[in-house]
Amino acid sequence: MTNFSRRKFMITAGATAAGTLFAHGCSSSVKSGGSGTAQNNPSAVPAATVNAADAPETPTATLGFIALTDSAPLIIAKEKGLFDKYGMTDVKVVKQTSWAATRDNLATGSQGGGIDGAHILTPMPYLMTTGRITDGKPVPMYILGRLNLDGQCISVSNNYKDLKVGLQSNAMKDAFAQAKSSGRETKCAVTFPGGTHDLWMRYWLSAGDIVPVKDTSIIVIPPPQMVANMREGQMDAFCVGEPWNGQLVNQGIGYTALTTGELWNNHPEKAFTMRADWVDKNPKAAKALLMAIIEAQIWCDQAQNKDEMAEIISKGQYLKAPAKDIVERAKGKFDYGNGRVEENSPHLMKFWLNGEASYPFQSHDLWFITEDKRWGYLPVDLDSKALISKVNREDIWKEAAKTIGQEAAIPSSTSRGVETFFDGTKFDPENPEQYLKSLKITAIA
Repeated sequence: MTNFSRRKFMITAGATAAGTLFAHGCSSSVKSGGSGTAQNNPSAVPAATVNAADAPETPTATLGFIALTDSAPLIIAKEKGLFDKYGMTDVKVVKQTSWAATRDNLATGSQGGGIDGAHILTPMPYLMTTGRITDGKPVPMYILGRLNLDGQCISVSNNYKDLKVGLQSNAMKDAFAQAKSSGRETKCAVTFPGGTHDLWMRYWLSAGDIVPVKDTSIIVIPPPQMVANMREGQMDAFCVGEPWNGQLVNQGIGYTALTTGELWNNHPEKAFTMRADWVDKNPKAAKALLMAIIEAQIWCDQAQNKDEMAEIISKGQYLKAPAKDIVERAKGKFDYGNGRVEENSPHLMKFWLNGEASYPFQSHDLWFITEDKRWGYLPVDLDSKALISKVNREDIWKEAAKTIGQEAAIPSSTSRGVETFFDGTKFDPENPEQYLKSLKITAIA
């Protein structure tokens, strides 16, 4: 790292002052004034006093997001004045049209008119760092934290409602085969090749003995365009985050087959990433951004804040979706659109969960890399652990958590241990090769 050792990353504010600021900053009584700044919003949290030695190297950063509910921590950090609170007084939170656009703007960087960091699909920083999705030219990235657990779904067209497709995809196999024999191509949409939604879709299909690409096509559609494309009959199923699954049901176009939390309970999802060169140049600023985002995650996870969160992120410059399409599933009420209604689903989107939804477990990154190997997005002989040590900056997360008084949320291990999927398959981060060998359907020759 340039002029900055991760082993010497220092806490940038006194613990006593930080604890006081944290207590004020996470109060649910704080109201959004729409300006996103504490200076123009008298009811927002006051800006923190930052010692000159601890001040961010720059107050400026440009962060991208996709119109999804799990982008809320970035939006709330802006709207509630939390970036300002930690000395980042010139943060822009800019909507991206697609994950491909996010990638391209990260590769360009803000100095070239792009962005410095983003709300992102967890595998993407790894695919960028290796150059796999940047024309072979590595763009080193860091993952500073996770943004959420769960909160995605696989939705199916109403054309398949009679099949009662749910957690098991088997019923789709014959339907896809019949369509193929009649000359009709079936399509399952995901948001980016090798991204989380692609991996959830492929896992679900494969568990039902449906071979992705061979038995059904996998197509890429940006998240906000999923509902419109299914309305037009462009796909048979899609995997995306909220609020688009809820909106699909509200518009009577399709139904939710499963939440991805049913596929893998409390699974990791989006991450907060930044260009490695930006963090190396501005380590205190990167930590300040992360402190604001962590504080926003805690706020977003509080039940009493869900309605306000939905109203804020529903705005045109953010999700541009009715708050009613956001809020019910954010609270844990899932109307699947097929007669099934879950009032208090354990699979609602979690933003904090005592730190588990925010801390970037290395074992989770290892699963994503292993799955990308499974489907040919990364070479099988790639040194996964070496790559994770380069990209995953859990050390910065720990220091940020300490500074805002959240030492208790810091886990004792970088691994969450053995993970179990709905079909009984287990992923042991101590033996990812065995996991790969246990899978019946892969793209590995």
